[in-house]
Amino acid sequence: MHLSLRLCFVFIAFAFLANTNGQTSSTGGKAPESAMPFSAPGVAESPDYIPPPGVSGFGGGPGGAESQEDTTPPGEPEFSRPEYGEGVPDSARVESTPEPVVFVPESPVYIIYLGATKHDDPKLVTQSHLEILKSVLGSEEAAKNSMIYNYQYGFSGFAAKLKPDEAQKLKNHPEVITFVINRKLVMQTTRTWDYLGLFSTPSSGKGLLQGSNMGSGAVIGVIDSGIWSEAGVFDDNGYGPTPKQWKGQCVSGDQFKAEDCNKKLIGAKYYMDGLNADLATSINSSIEHISPRDHNGHGTQVSSTVAGSILSNLKFPGLSSGLTMRGAAPMAHIAMYKACWDFQGGMCSVADVWKAFDEAIHDGVDVLSVSIGGLAKVKSLDVEVDIAIPALHAVNKGITVVSPAGNGGPRASTVINVSPWILTVAATTLDRSLSAFVTLGNNQTFMGQSLYTGPELDFTDVIFSDDHSSVATVKGKVVMYYEGGSPLPGADILQRNGAVGVIYVRSPSNRFECPATFPCIYIDFDIGSDIYFYMETTSSPKIKISPYKAVIGESVASCVGKSSSRGPSLFSPAILKPDIAAPGLTLLTPKIPTDGDTSEFAYSGTSMATPVIAGIVALLKISHPTWSPAAIKSAIVTTARITDPHGGPLTADGDTPKMANTFDYGGGLVDMEKATDPGLVYDMDMNDYVHYLCSAALYTDKRVSALTGNVTTKCPSSSSSILDINVPSITIPDLKGTVTVTRTVTNVGPVDSVYKPVIEAPVGFIVNVSPEKLEFNKGTSKAAFTVSVSSGSYKVNTAFFFGRLTWSDGLRNVTIPVSVRTRFIDNFF
Repeated sequence: MHLSLRLCFVFIAFAFLANTNGQTSSTGGKAPESAMPFSAPGVAESPDYIPPPGVSGFGGGPGGAESQEDTTPPGEPEFSRPEYGEGVPDSARVESTPEPVVFVPESPVYIIYLGATKHDDPKLVTQSHLEILKSVLGSEEAAKNSMIYNYQYGFSGFAAKLKPDEAQKLKNHPEVITFVINRKLVMQTTRTWDYLGLFSTPSSGKGLLQGSNMGSGAVIGVIDSGIWSEAGVFDDNGYGPTPKQWKGQCVSGDQFKAEDCNKKLIGAKYYMDGLNADLATSINSSIEHISPRDHNGHGTQVSSTVAGSILSNLKFPGLSSGLTMRGAAPMAHIAMYKACWDFQGGMCSVADVWKAFDEAIHDGVDVLSVSIGGLAKVKSLDVEVDIAIPALHAVNKGITVVSPAGNGGPRASTVINVSPWILTVAATTLDRSLSAFVTLGNNQTFMGQSLYTGPELDFTDVIFSDDHSSVATVKGKVVMYYEGGSPLPGADILQRNGAVGVIYVRSPSNRFECPATFPCIYIDFDIGSDIYFYMETTSSPKIKISPYKAVIGESVASCVGKSSSRGPSLFSPAILKPDIAAPGLTLLTPKIPTDGDTSEFAYSGTSMATPVIAGIVALLKISHPTWSPAAIKSAIVTTARITDPHGGPLTADGDTPKMANTFDYGGGLVDMEKATDPGLVYDMDMNDYVHYLCSAALYTDKRVSALTGNVTTKCPSSSSSILDINVPSITIPDLKGTVTVTRTVTNVGPVDSVYKPVIEAPVGFIVNVSPEKLEFNKGTSKAAFTVSVSSGSYKVNTAFFFGRLTWSDGLRNVTIPVSVRTRFIDNFF
């Protein structure tokens, strides 16, 4: 295996800036004295949790689990792993995990979307909802008893418990635009800023971070699993007053008081009525904090990544002492909206998430970091509206919504959160690996991935086992397993049965399930073959495992993580997704006292790349307060790089690692300094979004009028093409002959500017741009251009090919991806 790809496979830690200068502990703040001990399995404890139908669980996989690349064949039982922490009844056998019981309520929760609010007074909006529900249920009392939530601030709608016949009647009500079941969603689960800063040194000596005063004044809303307010990264020293426009509040509850907020954490609310209404037994304080307090750590890590305060002189095992930790926008304010709960591996309901959006819009957030999403298995309108509808209303109010691409990679077309108004994020590694050394009895030494913090395990007997169902022979030994076939025994099971260490041989992955206190190491098949050969040719093979150390620099290749979901979108393949990539694989972040995971690197995946981009968005919003969410998105996408900061190409991790392409990383890896001066932006407004809804979601004139609150808003003519929506990319999924698309750019750079096109055509295709240059002056700030793409010599259906179009003024390069696929025979596989 090529060295760069092998090191890409090596474990990469991510999250905060790391500089060397002193020493102290990484723990920030104390837990309340009565804080509940860890009890229920959290997101990190269930990376491969497969939810029941209608449930997606916290983060990723083919739709959900954080940093998951599940190799379990369909129908195979998934046996107990470190995350479950339960004893093994038979010490010699590995027991399978029981299937979760699916509860179907008699009156499920449904979400009824009615469009824009028709009244400024929320009370009048609520009353109108009751009247609609009363018309179906027969009385106002029945309507009130059925009602779960009113969405009366950012948009109009409600969530209610309904029997099937009632649901059918309400679905046909003339005022109802969208009617969906209350699906369950998932959370898509230090050197980052040094790493991203390697791209460029600000010419002014004052980069985006300093130029925006580190995000001071911005309010970043986080919809997640709650927050641990006592952590040092949420300290408010040096903060000014709460922004005047802020209308939010801190809500008291279990282990959380309103006084736990400060000038950093200025809002904290929680929502669980939608989830509880669909459960056989409601979530209670025996398994969760019924408050904004975080129970599994996911929300705390997201919050600290997006806007954690600066902490200095930290020390982490395996890394140099004197680290500095911070979030993307360390002086920004945080508002936590807890809508995800530490239940059955992590769960968020659409009804609760919509209410979080509704109140966040009302409270006055500037950016929303929403590290959740559903599945991307089929072209489903229900899946598309999970967060897209409330996100559209947020964007229309000027609030940028940043969400993950999902953790369903490396399979194609697994990307989620695909609406063009959402900024969708893929996850990459850093130029840092946490590597441990394995030394054989013949003094051969190999490097693998590990979180093991020590002490060193001296030379010990090592055995190979191809029996994944038995641990009868592991006592006192290091055991080596090959991935494939049945699930592998977890480190906790091996440790309880007397093993002193384990080596897992597998394909490249960024998923880790081993505790930091047990000698556990992951190696690739090349190294595994060498170790196996040694074991087969040695009468008494021995092995030594050392604690991990950090390897940093250009010798460690950056790659798009295996778990990061790939495009094209199943729902709307003409809209490129993901939009952008950012570091997100395996975090170095604060821990919460109730977190049962002993590692400092608990969550990884696109849900942790999301707050990196959300924080950068906050900095850009402070620097450019008049830019729309679409302009900010364009600035980020068009200035991205397709190399790592050291100039090396980005690869894409998978069963067979490859060079990364547009469907892996969108525009590329974010370059936060260049994004502040993009030159041109591809701006969009509600007209573009209506065009998308009419083309991709089959919205009618009536529905878009209700959505916008404007009776004159209509769908564009039938001759309008979804290819002409002004996104910062061109994706043509069904080219037959020649297609011409139109884009419009807005000058946000020097007033008098001239840009010329540079075309990198997809292989075999012919691309022409008109006009040959774009001129801007005091009277001209916008310019339209057309791009004609021809199939060239192709006469058959092809796969996607990739190119780029750049407008350059000699200093600024405004680049968009171009992706093209021919389809001469329709509906042909």
